[in-house]
Order: sequence, then C-alpha cells, then structure tokens
Amino acid sequence: MNGHLMEILAREIVESLPELKRNLYQYIVNVEDSLAARSATSEQFMALLVKTAPHQQAAEHFGLSCEKVIMLMRQIEKDIDDQLNDKIKKARWMDKTEEMRQITGNTDEKKTYFLFTIER
Repeated sequence: MNGHLMEILAREIVESLPELKRNLYQYIVNVEDSLAARSATSEQFMALLVKTAPHQQAAEHFGLSCEKVIMLMRQIEKDIDDQLNDKIKKARWMDKTEEMRQITGNTDEKKTYFLFTIER
C-alpha cells in the first residue's frame, strides 16, 4: 500500500484514540519529530533522544510515572499497529477505468481510474 495512504490511515487511528492516549502519543511523537528535524545523522538523533528523554518529559507533563508512560506508549503503538493491519486487510483498489470512460466519454488510453475502499 502507498506510504501516503498508510499515513492517512494511521492519523485517522490516532485521532480515534481516547483523549489521554491520543495526547500522550502526539506529545511524544512531536518531541521525537522535533529532535529528528534537528539531527543530521541517526547518531545525533539517538544522542538527542538520550539527552532529552521524551518519555520522561511526557511523564512530567501528564503527571505520570515514566514506567506508566512507557507502558502506555507500548500499548498505544500496538493498538495503532493492530488497527492499521486490520484496515490494510480490508483495503481494496478497484479499477474503474471503463466506467469512468463511459461516464466522461474520454477514451484517453493514458488515464486509468482506481477507487480505494476500506471495508468497515
């Protein structure tokens, strides 16, 4: 599946999480994204991760223990992964080229039309 579609589906899943889990996940991801943007190499990124401790920052921000934050993040990431895998299994691309050519009257052989659906 296209990486862009995967991102859209993942964002949709994150938005559907309960408020605490969604806020915690987004907080940590934003901190990590900020560190990644400031890093030229993976080594720099890892050093910044150790130095800034995003999970510890989140623990302080949300008034939780660091262990609780780590446990919640593992659970959240598993939930996101499970839901994303379910959506991928239900995703279908349908070739609608012929139907669109009949509707539009356009017989351009270079154009193809696909419909992306996810079974609910």
